[in-house]
Amino acid sequence: MVLLLLTGLLCTREVCSLVKELGGRRGCPCSFTINCTRQTPTLLMDKLFVKFVVPAVLFLFGIVSILLLTVSIHEMREPPQYMYGVVLDAGSSHTALYIYRWPADKLNGTGVVTQHSECHVKGGGISSYAGQQGAAAHSLEACLKQAMRDIPPDRHHRTPVYLGATAGMRLLNESEILQEVKQKIKSFPFNFRGAVILSGQEEGVYGWVTVNYLLENFIKVKTVGALDLGGASTQITFETPETVENELNSMTMRLYGQEYSLYTHSYLCYGKEEALHQILAYLSQGNISKVYHPCYPSDFTDVFKLEQVFDSPCTVSKRPKPYNPHSWIRVQGTGDYQSCVGNTSNIFSFQFCPFSQCSFNGVFQPNISGGFMVRGPEMDKVEHTKEATKAVSPDLKKYLKDYCAVAVYIQVLMLRGYNFDESSFQNVAFQKKVSEASVGWALGYILSVSSLLPEEPAGIRKGLCPAAWLGLLILLTILLIATFCYMALVIRRKRSDDVVS
Repeated sequence: MVLLLLTGLLCTREVCSLVKELGGRRGCPCSFTINCTRQTPTLLMDKLFVKFVVPAVLFLFGIVSILLLTVSIHEMREPPQYMYGVVLDAGSSHTALYIYRWPADKLNGTGVVTQHSECHVKGGGISSYAGQQGAAAHSLEACLKQAMRDIPPDRHHRTPVYLGATAGMRLLNESEILQEVKQKIKSFPFNFRGAVILSGQEEGVYGWVTVNYLLENFIKVKTVGALDLGGASTQITFETPETVENELNSMTMRLYGQEYSLYTHSYLCYGKEEALHQILAYLSQGNISKVYHPCYPSDFTDVFKLEQVFDSPCTVSKRPKPYNPHSWIRVQGTGDYQSCVGNTSNIFSFQFCPFSQCSFNGVFQPNISGGFMVRGPEMDKVEHTKEATKAVSPDLKKYLKDYCAVAVYIQVLMLRGYNFDESSFQNVAFQKKVSEASVGWALGYILSVSSLLPEEPAGIRKGLCPAAWLGLLILLTILLIATFCYMALVIRRKRSDDVVS
């Protein structure tokens, strides 16, 4: 090494001659570097720079860069991905599929859920396919395929799917239909979590959760009650400070770190469709050849088969004897409002009450207070329901047959059944959607189960502080420039050697 350094600095013709005499041409370092006899001061300096300065600088920069990488780093959370959930609301009259999504990280253990899309299944509810093998399952295919399109493919296997059947299936209690539906849903690439028949209390409480969530009442002080006028049942649920005398009507919900004490009850057979069947069955007592219906517009006539009225579990006890399900019954409307109210009231029982106070049919209910949201026909005032039955245009009679009957049913249910009065009824809103989301039990259900679904950990990225990152960037830039210069000097030296040789 010393010999190389000396020859690099003092290489002359005499030194080369001396080295040749000592060790031959092969022993002369000059012989395989540059021609010593033509060495210039500039080339000597270039050689020193290339051999020592550049490697030393590059080595120093490398050490500093490594040291900068050891500087403490900051963890940065990536925006959370969305989780998806699907709920099939298998009601008595139809089935709807709702797709919800929420960020993978939750707020106080509960997902902040929004409705992503919805699909309404063509045809009746799954209970209407009793006796038709495979028909109920087949009816769901179109909406399940839409769900595959609406949910990102990489989230399919992580998306839970729930099916909840309500009053229609509670009346029918047909397990074979549920089994067919389960197999159909399992054939799709989702995480099927089960198909169940919801109790009336569950349906009512989940509906209450939906209403108050959409109204953002969980971040406020006061909640509102929820009323559902379904096809086969009606539910009422509200928060109450009073003691609930029947434990079956009491439920506690925990959402967003808060607990809510609720009163809830579901009245099977008192949804609007079954209520209309009960009214017609009541009017048919003693005369099934022709029935005069005070809730139908005057001069309106219609015919039914007895099975359309009396095959329901809600009216089977009122079947005429003898009973032929295929016999026809003619119905004549009379448009008598007072008689309509009286006959509609007869399907409710207001006499018996084993508690301190009741709604109807001997069911305990505490005093109502505050606002209520009703999922059902849009009516604003009690007077509107009266006007609907009195002022019937002849041109609209065929469309208002059931509307007038439903209007009176709602009036009797709300005022006499649920004990609203003219004042408290002003705080009742009839709505089917809030903020583009459907008002029903499905959203409340996915909110509740989202607290049971595991959170997905948010992505973490490592990051240097700005000063360290800037310093590292500058050093690496200098390192690249130095490397470029080094390569340029090597090329220049090579060319110089070629010229000299």
